[in-house]
Amino acid sequence: MALSPLNQRRWRNFRRNGRAFWSLILFMLLFGLSLLAEVLANEKPILVSYRGDLYAPILKFYPETTFGGDFKTEAPYGDIEVQCLIKSGGLEACWDDPDEIIAQAATGMVDGEYIQKGWLLWPPIPYSYTTIVDTGGAVPSAPTSQNLLGTDDTSRDVLARVIYGFRLSVFFTIVVTVLTSVIGVAAGAIQGYFGGKTDLIFQRILEIWGSTPSLYVIIILFAILGRSFWLLVFVTVLFGWPALVGVVRAEFLRARNFEYVRAARALGVSNRVIMFRHVLPNAMVATLTLLPFIITGTISTLASLDFLGFGLPSSAPSLGELTRQAKANLQAPWLAFTAFFTFSILLSLLVFIFEGVRDAFDPRKTFQ
Repeated sequence: MALSPLNQRRWRNFRRNGRAFWSLILFMLLFGLSLLAEVLANEKPILVSYRGDLYAPILKFYPETTFGGDFKTEAPYGDIEVQCLIKSGGLEACWDDPDEIIAQAATGMVDGEYIQKGWLLWPPIPYSYTTIVDTGGAVPSAPTSQNLLGTDDTSRDVLARVIYGFRLSVFFTIVVTVLTSVIGVAAGAIQGYFGGKTDLIFQRILEIWGSTPSLYVIIILFAILGRSFWLLVFVTVLFGWPALVGVVRAEFLRARNFEYVRAARALGVSNRVIMFRHVLPNAMVATLTLLPFIITGTISTLASLDFLGFGLPSSAPSLGELTRQAKANLQAPWLAFTAFFTFSILLSLLVFIFEGVRDAFDPRKTFQ
């Protein structure tokens, strides 16, 4: 679908803002890689070739019996015996001397007999965010060639948790920002457009709601219902939507008596069409001005709650939980540096992007 001339001008302004445009490119690259987290960091192989057939363990459950094992539980692909079964075509001798069988299987022969060799295609990082890494020493362990960012205090690979945590933080931010923006803009538009008693009642509701101690509510809800991602989204939206109400209300109060609004009313145009087709576009610059603060505030809220222990479950790949571990393990500076640079890059990119979006919607600003 072709863009309107107005939106084409906005896109040109955004493109000319080099900092915003390249921040968008870099952010989309990082977020795109995080969407492939299961392919980049996983304790399961991407593909397995066994007796001429291909299997995709990252997409489907396969019991150990599929590869000639004894158990119907999921195959532990990291175990040397299971790898021997796959590479040798399911030879029972793998349970006795797997290293020797694997060495012979590489030649295509075991004990002088030809076998159908199998193979495993591993992700670049052979650990998921929950995988316990056997470092053979104390934890947290320092960065090595196997664990590029080291391990945390429960011996989980930090780089894998950062990849999954980046995706989780961005997804959480997108969901919360969209929901809070929709609710906040709608509430502010209704207040400002109708004014009078509607505005008065809404303002009193906002004053009461704004004085509610959100942290206590979160603690109570999590104590009753348990910690979960969607419950945290619900609570964050519940206390986050008033952020946009004030600025949208002010824009609608200013524009409600403009000549074009009066003309539209005189022509019988419905209030909904006037509010969201004619008045809201003129209020977008003021609305978009607050979006960088809402986005960074949402990420900070998630990180703060995880840092305090009231956020996502402890097993979730949380960047805030990584920060808490850095505080508790000052002898492991790689945890602090990882958390700091991850948050710095993520927040900086998002702020630059939405500053560019705000300026692109502002008709007074142009970029050469």
